[in-house]
Amino acid sequence: MKKRISFLSELREAFTMALNAIGAHKLRSSLTLLGILIGVFSIIVVMTAIRALQGNIESNMQQLGSDTFQMQRFPAIQVEDDIESQEKYFRRKRFYYPDAAYIRERATMAKNVGVSANTDLGEIVSRFRKTNPSMRYMGMSPEAFETRNLVVADGRPLVESDMSGGRYVTVLGADVAKRLFPFGSPLGEWVQFKGVKYTVVGVLEPKGSIFGQSQDGFIVVPITTVLNRYGRETSLTIQVQAHSQAIYEDTVEQVRGVLRAMRKVPPGEPDDFEIVSNDSLIKQFRTITLAVRAGAGIIASIALVAAGIGIMNIMLVSVTERTKEIGIRRAIGAKKRNIMTQFILEAIVLSEFGGVLGILLGIAAGNIAAMALNTPPVFPWDWALIGLVVCSIVGIAFGTYPAWKAANLDPIESLRYE
Repeated sequence: MKKRISFLSELREAFTMALNAIGAHKLRSSLTLLGILIGVFSIIVVMTAIRALQGNIESNMQQLGSDTFQMQRFPAIQVEDDIESQEKYFRRKRFYYPDAAYIRERATMAKNVGVSANTDLGEIVSRFRKTNPSMRYMGMSPEAFETRNLVVADGRPLVESDMSGGRYVTVLGADVAKRLFPFGSPLGEWVQFKGVKYTVVGVLEPKGSIFGQSQDGFIVVPITTVLNRYGRETSLTIQVQAHSQAIYEDTVEQVRGVLRAMRKVPPGEPDDFEIVSNDSLIKQFRTITLAVRAGAGIIASIALVAAGIGIMNIMLVSVTERTKEIGIRRAIGAKKRNIMTQFILEAIVLSEFGGVLGILLGIAAGNIAAMALNTPPVFPWDWALIGLVVCSIVGIAFGTYPAWKAANLDPIESLRYE
């Protein structure tokens, strides 16, 4: 017990002396911890911004309904940008309207099969106002409202009679309805898109935004109306909803088999279509952010190594300047371990102080960047703790040699040093 109290007392004394030594050389200490600050800041600011954006995006990246997956010609997120990869996707067969009926007939495990197409962008006009020219014009079947997780807040969704009659009716996204009809319900009113008028039958619940971009700037019309206007060769996407999560994977495999047979894909050859789900979108997004994190980690590592070398050099200079002080301490009974403890603690304190400043500034800057994109702030506790641990390791690793050199100075020669 006495040994433990003595050790703690020595540690406290060494810590106090380390703080006094750092305070006595403020400029030198500031320049030393600047390298640590930059290294920690660079990793924390990236991780904070990515964490904030990722949480917001993943919560909003529910483009499809529960237990739903989508078949399409192109990947949802295209990582490859070379011409050969692009040509591979363009050579694939398109999905057409009869394909949905084919899947509906043969995929017995499917609950719903919806069809949709993003065919055009343009300005939407009402008798009150008009939108900007970037509104989406989308065609859908009635089943697509459930498979695409679209909920009607006012009025009704599209129905089968709208499809069979090729009616010019529409369901408005929340932003379009708010913009065009600010003073009342749009139901029964008309909107115009590229010279064609549509009667409003419903308004959707808002879906929010991603990266500050609204997901509610669109109108939905019957897919048959779209095909009549833009041609039967229009490429579509097909969404399939399983009856439950328990048979979701089996449903995916059944539909994959149906599609491969329909599109005559030879056995052993890869699919000539993409199967996309909410989980696959999130997984692809995480893969992209992983590369960004790795890059930030490499940059931070280089900065921390450079800062560690700076700490070691400054500590070696400090040992030379305080040679006589070390000789006096050894002469009055200080042991080698006391000298080593003091200098290692000095290096750790420098590292930790720079690390704390880097963490605080990094979190602040990362959240400012995230909030600029309408994302709620976060505090990455795990990365903050990792940063502090890494700073301690840097302090110990690069402070050990100067501490060892100080502890092994000859007391007699140290007392004579001028």
